[in-house]
Amino acid sequence: MKKSTLALGLTAALGFSTTAVAGGAAQSIHVYKSPTCGCCGDWIDHLEENGFDVKATNSNNMGKIKAEAGLIAGLGSCHTAYVGDYVIEGHVPAEDIKRLLSEAPQATGLSVPGMPAGSPGMEMGGRSDPYQVIMFNDQGQTRIFSEYN
Repeated sequence: MKKSTLALGLTAALGFSTTAVAGGAAQSIHVYKSPTCGCCGDWIDHLEENGFDVKATNSNNMGKIKAEAGLIAGLGSCHTAYVGDYVIEGHVPAEDIKRLLSEAPQATGLSVPGMPAGSPGMEMGGRSDPYQVIMFNDQGQTRIFSEYN
């Protein structure tokens, strides 16, 4: 069960602002991943099944890519993607990426830290761990964008 935790007062207090934009055509997303990571491929499948046009690039230097993306400690996962002006780190559900693009907040992007079981690309039978999608900005501020239980 998903709970949205969008709170406009908190959003403004943390320096994030929200502006609605129109969407429509398939959104392009560029994913950087390790050539040996299977769950990254499963997450890419999830994105394609949800209407994204995915370009994938294998890299043996993911640390550099994550540093260039502006990720702060504790937000990392196995793959890093760019969609529009945003960074997407880890197993973020397509629904949350679409919401991010629709609301167009002033933020760097979204992250699902680690690799929680049950997140897109990390399906493990019936196992599903609770996890949060974190919005972050270039000042190192974070807030919960959504939660999954």
